[in-house]
Amino acid sequence: MALRRELFGVTFQNPIVLAAGTAGYGCELAGVMELDRLGGIICKAVSLEPRAGNRPPRVAELSGGMLNSVGLANPGLASVASRELPRICGALHHCRVLVNVVGFTIGEYAAVVRGLEAVEGIAGYELNLSCPNTSAGGIEFGMDPDAVSKVVVRARMETRRGISVKLSPALADIAAMANVAREAGADAISVVNTLPAASYRGDLGVPRLGQGQGGVSGPALREVALDAVRQVHQQTSLPVIATGGVRTVADVRAFLDAGATLVGLGTAAMADPRLPERLVRQLEAA
Repeated sequence: MALRRELFGVTFQNPIVLAAGTAGYGCELAGVMELDRLGGIICKAVSLEPRAGNRPPRVAELSGGMLNSVGLANPGLASVASRELPRICGALHHCRVLVNVVGFTIGEYAAVVRGLEAVEGIAGYELNLSCPNTSAGGIEFGMDPDAVSKVVVRARMETRRGISVKLSPALADIAAMANVAREAGADAISVVNTLPAASYRGDLGVPRLGQGQGGVSGPALREVALDAVRQVHQQTSLPVIATGGVRTVADVRAFLDAGATLVGLGTAAMADPRLPERLVRQLEAA
């Protein structure tokens, strides 16, 4: 198997990447894993202003993975652009850096991208469209074709770097929304985000998460993600960054066979930080 992958005109040494929200900004993993053995890291969300995130508990273990409601906690654009990203981009030589971008108005996405343009070493951006559009009554950007188009168009105006749009598995027609993003100027599609769900304690009806509802990730999401990757690959001309339930080298191959260009690890890498490097070694051995 040829391991090198091309995306955004950039070469990734292998298809294994760390999914957004599960690996911080990379430097937090120093001494835990050798990031430069991986194809890339998708840094956690960056918003225009700092966010404290949702009230705890934020994570609950499920039989099929994990339920989380972190609330996009991050130190904000100014800190990430001046501190976190220069540190990780300067420390890596082979592992590519993508940055997950969030916003709560259409203009915020563009503002974050504009604010990151001066940071050297970024290979591209992943627009997280699961955020509520505060200017449209709170509907998620990714559920509204018009909002998806406007977010991508505005972000595209700010950069020549690659743009991937991250979509929810809850969409009725995920390939159709991917085509909306493509027509607006997206270079790739990331599928899938977490699947909305809630979990309760026994018969008391008390939510296990402080925010109530959260998002499911892990093995329970694998088949949903595989189907989404296949649909997007078959019905658009765009590369796909796949995430959702990846744990084994067989999972990686399944996603690549479904049409993925890169394959992200999230929940599994949190549970076993040595796993991404092992998968790289297994792919090399094959």
